Amino acid sequence: MDAKKIEDIARQINDSIPSGVKDFADGMEQRIKQILQQQLNKLDVVTREEMDVQQQLLLRLRQRVEQLEEQVAAYHKPQD
Repeated sequence: MDAKKIEDIARQINDSIPSGVKDFADGMEQRIKQILQQQLNKLDVVTREEMDVQQQLLLRLRQRVEQLEEQVAAYHKPQD
């Protein structure tokens, strides 16, 4: 079944739903979103963007530590 046919069927079903039911469903959807947002705010989570920034920072720090480890190893290398 192609996507256009599925869209048409979904539109027909949506159009056949009484407006009172649609309004109720829309109200419920908004209330559910509000409750979910409140609960997510209570959790210790970060956005994807914040996570990406932290990953880049960690990568740069790891590279810097490796450079410093190489420098320390070179200083402690026995001289011939």
